[in-house]
Amino acid sequence: MTIDWVCKHHSDLGKEQLYAILQLRTEVFVVEQKCAYQEVDGLDLDGDTCHLMAWDGDRLVAYLRLLDPISQGGDVVIGRVVIAPHARGQGLGHELMEHALKQAEKYWPDLPIYLSAQAHLQGYYGRYGFVVVGEEYLEDDIPHIGMRRP
Repeated sequence: MTIDWVCKHHSDLGKEQLYAILQLRTEVFVVEQKCAYQEVDGLDLDGDTCHLMAWDGDRLVAYLRLLDPISQGGDVVIGRVVIAPHARGQGLGHELMEHALKQAEKYWPDLPIYLSAQAHLQGYYGRYGFVVVGEEYLEDDIPHIGMRRP
């Protein structure tokens, strides 16, 4: 697998890229995880939202979005972290987080980064300097925990 990493401001996304993003997120978050919810939440084209994508040829294999700190109350917010089912188990999640942290630092240097993690992934995000903030809560019947990287 040869991966091309691309990070684009929402205003620079092509319609095919946006379609692939929404398709992958729906495949995993709605269908695979059996969560009927409004996945397209109005934040994808908001403020200075950036989209980090990993492409294997013309297939989107990993993705996350970075919400800008102005729209999010001071923290850069990482969300919609997803690896395509066929691409799991190859270390893409770690590469995705490394790229995300570099992009956050590039666009918004020295600002804290927040994410809402599925609770069982606390240790995973902990490796990248994230610490738990707040109490565990249910989101779409899945336990989550807020985590921040100062």
